[in-house]
Amino acid sequence: MKSLEIIGFKRANLDSATLKELREDGQVPSVVYGPGIEEQIHFYAPAILFRPLVYTPDVHLVELNIEGQKIKALLKDTQFHPVSEVLLHADFLAFSEDRPVKMDIPVNIVGSSPGIQKGGKLEIKARTLKVKGLASNLPDKINVDISHLDLGKSVKVSELSVEGFEILTSPNVSIATIGIPRALRGKKSAE
Repeated sequence: MKSLEIIGFKRANLDSATLKELREDGQVPSVVYGPGIEEQIHFYAPAILFRPLVYTPDVHLVELNIEGQKIKALLKDTQFHPVSEVLLHADFLAFSEDRPVKMDIPVNIVGSSPGIQKGGKLEIKARTLKVKGLASNLPDKINVDISHLDLGKSVKVSELSVEGFEILTSPNVSIATIGIPRALRGKKSAE
């Protein structure tokens, strides 16, 4: 899993006027909580530091440097402005190297399906999978091979084989399906 550093500064004022002022200055109000942190830490950091973290499907470990205090964390939640889509707030979950964490990891479809070559359409049913493991063992993404999928076939969570972490998403969940287009459905019933 990739690692990024975000340098932030503690904030004492939590009122809405201060938050608005921070956002206007290009800062993102944030909070970090979790194991090893007695009381959640409210801080702010420049919005530009969040780009490689937020605007990517990958998951990253984050080293927060808040006025010299270094905390290993994962981005847990974000809030965006409904119209401008500017990042308004970020929540980080601190973790310790020896305790497992739960995360949603993005799915990465790989391979070339014979069903697609016959005119089928790839339908992605699950874009992320919930996993549990030590943060150092969690991948940026989970590769799902579709090279064996023919028309009307699916790949389910139960078919995945992973090491170093556990998939918590139900084994019966379909991740990707090769849909049969209407034109091909008519041909199949006529045969």
